Amino acid sequence: MSRGINKVILIGYIGQPTDLQYTPNGKAVCNMSLATNEVFTDDDDNEVQNTEWHNMVAWDRFAESPAS
Repeated sequence: MSRGINKVILIGYIGQPTDLQYTPNGKAVCNMSLATNEVFTDDDDNEVQNTEWHNMVAWDRFAESPAS
């Protein structure tokens, strides 16, 4: 059985204030939603903007970083 790693880089905007909490054993957990935008021109030469929302969870030191 082979193992693989999937890596995704999302660049976007935080949509609401982040929610930093701690588990009963002290682990940091941060929930956030990120908006990514796609802009393209359709067949009628109209500019179309599509926004996709991503629900994300960060743990431990990533949850506590200033960017979250």
